[in-house]
Amino acid sequence: MKILTLYYSATGNTEKIADVITKKLRELGADAERKDITPYNTRQNEIDLSPYDAVIFGFPVYSWRAPREAREWLYTLDGRNMKCSMFFTYGGFIIHPAHYSTQQILEKQGFTVVSSAEFLARHTFNLGGWKAMEDRPNGSDCEVAEEYAERTYRRFTGEDNGILQDLEKTEYTEEFLDEIEKFRFKILTQLPTREGAECSLCGICEESCPSGAMDAETGEADPEKCTACLACVSKCPEDALKINDMKGSWEYKLNIENISVDEMNKKKSRIYL
Repeated sequence: MKILTLYYSATGNTEKIADVITKKLRELGADAERKDITPYNTRQNEIDLSPYDAVIFGFPVYSWRAPREAREWLYTLDGRNMKCSMFFTYGGFIIHPAHYSTQQILEKQGFTVVSSAEFLARHTFNLGGWKAMEDRPNGSDCEVAEEYAERTYRRFTGEDNGILQDLEKTEYTEEFLDEIEKFRFKILTQLPTREGAECSLCGICEESCPSGAMDAETGEADPEKCTACLACVSKCPEDALKINDMKGSWEYKLNIENISVDEMNKKKSRIYL
């Protein structure tokens, strides 16, 4: 069985889980491949799914959903009744309705969703001083990823004929969820910038940007396109890109979510069947 894992990973968390899943699928006998669809230019080229028997989609959760550019890209795919699965990485705060929202898109595009999963991971804003899930994903998360791969594989092969059961739905409108996305920019008040400093102009920041927002030459992110994923900051080999200090908003975030660090750290990765 030929299985493709397509993943979006701005800061490396989703990629790490995708690697664990791909390795486990190969151990189970699958012809498993993975492809990084994070860079903007990658998603401008059509991806041919016809050689594959099943596909797995992996995304981080930004403001309760998969990233906007990833959701828009999903609408370009033709599922043709292909079995698929999905998984998410998140920084310990709200995860839903990411599963339900993405399932609705995939089913609309003709996929049959057989499973889903969520994995704890370092929050993107740790790059600015937050301390959310600093040591995740860890060994226990990777064990859940291996179990997810095994149980999903059984559903792909037909050994288990089940499909994904009802997920936690949402009463929120798309318009409301769009407004929630804007909250990220109340925390990230200074978009990635070199602040006029020189660098080697390697271009990695621009090449890795999922939304086409970063201009390597100017060292500035376009505010109309930036989604606050911080891929450019994470991947810059010279640490040349700067953002605002977010330490002051960390306690504020804990308070509005009504959760403590200890409570967050007790959360576990989870499989949905």
